[in-house]
Amino acid sequence: MGKLLRINTKEKTFGFNDVPDTYAGLGGRALTSKMILDEVPATCHPLGKFNKLVFAPGILSGSPAADSGRLSAGSKSPLTGGIKESNAGGLVSQKLARLGISALVLEDKPASDGYSLIVINTDGIKILPADDLVGKGNYAVMEQLWKTYGRNVGVLSIGQAGEQCLKGASINQADMNGKPGRAHGRGGLGAVMGSKKIKAIVVDDNGAQRVHIQDPEAFKTANKRWVEMLKAHAVTGAGLPAFGTAVLVNLINEAGALPTKNFRTGRFDHAQDISGETMADLIEKRGGITTEACHPGCVIKCSNVYHDKAGKYLTAGFEYETIWAFGANTMIKTLDDIAMMDRLCDDFGLDTIEMGATIGVAMEGGMIPWGDAKAAIDLLSKVGAYAPEGKIIGNGAAFTGEALGVDRVPVVKRQALPAYDPRSCKGVGVTFATTPMGADHTAGYGVTANILSVGGTVDPLGKEGNIELSQGLQIATAAIDAAGLCLFVAFAVLDNEDGLPTIVQMINAQHGLSLTPDDVIALGKSILNNELEFNRRAGFTKVDDQLPEMFLESFPPHNTTWDFTTDELARTLSF
Repeated sequence: MGKLLRINTKEKTFGFNDVPDTYAGLGGRALTSKMILDEVPATCHPLGKFNKLVFAPGILSGSPAADSGRLSAGSKSPLTGGIKESNAGGLVSQKLARLGISALVLEDKPASDGYSLIVINTDGIKILPADDLVGKGNYAVMEQLWKTYGRNVGVLSIGQAGEQCLKGASINQADMNGKPGRAHGRGGLGAVMGSKKIKAIVVDDNGAQRVHIQDPEAFKTANKRWVEMLKAHAVTGAGLPAFGTAVLVNLINEAGALPTKNFRTGRFDHAQDISGETMADLIEKRGGITTEACHPGCVIKCSNVYHDKAGKYLTAGFEYETIWAFGANTMIKTLDDIAMMDRLCDDFGLDTIEMGATIGVAMEGGMIPWGDAKAAIDLLSKVGAYAPEGKIIGNGAAFTGEALGVDRVPVVKRQALPAYDPRSCKGVGVTFATTPMGADHTAGYGVTANILSVGGTVDPLGKEGNIELSQGLQIATAAIDAAGLCLFVAFAVLDNEDGLPTIVQMINAQHGLSLTPDDVIALGKSILNNELEFNRRAGFTKVDDQLPEMFLESFPPHNTTWDFTTDELARTLSF
């Protein structure tokens, strides 16, 4: 069993503690959410000394299990005011696990303005001044830290947005090329790290022992079946590796669920121009990388490296959500412009979904014209310049809507909706409304059965079955996050009867347990109950589990409306 590493950011001290019985056997989201519930006053200020920021590798992280290198970051969210778990690939999760660290906890808040750098390796912990990193974006920070501490060290860092404690701020991780292409994006957790004056964290597992596997042969057998399953599925073995997550652009557009011009219609006339197929073609022609893992051991490899017209690196991890947010949502139709905005967000440390929705709200309020890429890039650049306009948009769509007097603001619990209109994809709409995280597609990806016919088929335009669909997926997703597995493994799990049992077999073989699939489902429910309880203590009620009134409008091309009542939605997480 690993240790808890607690760092007092005020005193600049640290200590290792045994994992108490109340946290035993937990990892990833299960551990971050339980610790936030137990240790953070729900009514505290998210940027105050009583909030904590917890990083936890998953139950399977550090092992050879395919696609198990995701890291959970948990805190009280500055954006939503509720609990938040934000999940990312990169290098840190596996390295923490190999160093025997079950969770890294940042506590308290410094009284001074000086920033610190935390270095974790087999020699111990160092808390160093980070004055030479202050004011720099994530690209420069990661380049400098890899130069100083060696290539392939794990890095967590904040950019200018996190330094300003903006509510849209992300925490970025170094990808496998040392670029900030992986992000703990949602919920503004970069602001929490900034409030604690931590500019970056370096994690180096060089010299650490391998994670111990209790039953190596059983683990090897289960992992072999696991890899076969992921590689054989049409989504995880073909679609995602070929075109990345942007493979969804044409699919969702054809389904009439691609939110266009701030959720006015479900079809974008220029969808083909920003599609995964077009992106892959440009990447190949320009010498980029179409298929890349987001962390070691990933066999899906849906990430990429996107080059500009001159064949030079522009951005990495160029994903569907980002392309939609800065594309169809804002009426911008050029991939190079969208890629530049993705790069700026990675550099400044901003959530691309939140910022894309915010640019849409800025256009709604007349701050810049619809479809004007240059104006959007200039506006986004204000965040890195510490300009007043940057402080407005960097605080997210809800804040920007209030500043501009706009009533058409697509948020739930003050977090922006992702790239699926809830009126034409109602399973994911139920998730947007009810997840404790604020609008978040990854919390219960109803697109599976609504549009992709994965794990069955549920009518995306009707109400029947969509509450049950979202409920089941939210439970399963919480458990996947606890394991440290990539969300996309769900495609294969949903279409294979032995999917969940195989995950359980790997967990049992690694830890010497005898869990059943029912135990894993119970874990998912317990995670959600912990998160719901935190939000209840923070003042949330079922009234907060609803979409804004803009979604009562008829939505073309299917002319559907949002028609779930608050009482109906309350059934989603009643178990």
